[in-house]
Amino acid sequence: MEINPQMIPSLDDADAYEGNIVEDLRRSSLEPLPEKVILSEEELKELNRNIIVTTLDDAINWAHKASLWPVTCFTACCTFEFIATSMARFDIARFGMEVLRPSPRQADLLMAAGTLSWKMAPQIKRIYEQMAEPKWVVAMGACAISGGIFQDSYAVVPGYNHIIPVDVYIPGCPPRPETLLYGLEQLRNKIGHESIRLENK
Repeated sequence: MEINPQMIPSLDDADAYEGNIVEDLRRSSLEPLPEKVILSEEELKELNRNIIVTTLDDAINWAHKASLWPVTCFTACCTFEFIATSMARFDIARFGMEVLRPSPRQADLLMAAGTLSWKMAPQIKRIYEQMAEPKWVVAMGACAISGGIFQDSYAVVPGYNHIIPVDVYIPGCPPRPETLLYGLEQLRNKIGHESIRLENK
């Protein structure tokens, strides 16, 4: 492709052209721009006619149940059912649970699943105690609920509720993703009826 030398401005012409652009912008910018209008006057009038009334309990509970951040404690095969529930087909992201927290200090839901030995029990209790309030626990699967087929062993804790309080029990060996979603919905319903008043603590 041939370049026409006449199309290439000289340095003096380029400087003058750029200077004119700057001067034009400066002259047109003596006054500050008006603030951006987010809503028109008609929309503001419409908004003034709409009032939302709720309670503090409902607002806080809505935020809690819409953004459960789980920390996982999976020691056995229930892990794979939870992984399946996290995938696109079942998608727990709609509950705000897609981010699994590696630290208990960033989590408010302990997903407990799998066989728990007495040797591991102090660590699970420590994780629960390090979680910030309010916090909830879901026992997923037969092993988490009652020790499962290993409940007669001297080394197995016969249910997580022997060391930490459990809010929702999800039966199955292992429970399918549909069952897990139902259990999580029951937990969300329970959270929706909680109160911040001290007498309910």
